[in-house]
Amino acid sequence: MPIKSTETSFLATTSLVAWTEFVELTGIGEDRIRELMDLGWLQPARQTDQAPLFRQIDVYKTRKVDRLCEDFELPSLAGSIIVDLLERIEELETRLKELDR
Repeated sequence: MPIKSTETSFLATTSLVAWTEFVELTGIGEDRIRELMDLGWLQPARQTDQAPLFRQIDVYKTRKVDRLCEDFELPSLAGSIIVDLLERIEELETRLKELDR
């Protein structure tokens, strides 16, 4: 089930997720997650001796990039660029709405 945008603010404030749980929550193969990390697009919030720890919002973003890549048969790099641009558009729209008030 897709995460609604109203849920993303809640996810951003919750605890960190360990590697195993992150893989399970995203439903994405470890290879794709590592590829996103190698690209520098996905970065752990912290690194422990055992494994990286990710933010909850990274689950949402990683699922989003995977959906785009799968649906449109895109490489991970292209999907990550699209997700970044969509986030910038959303941020700019929010700023414009605040200016209108």
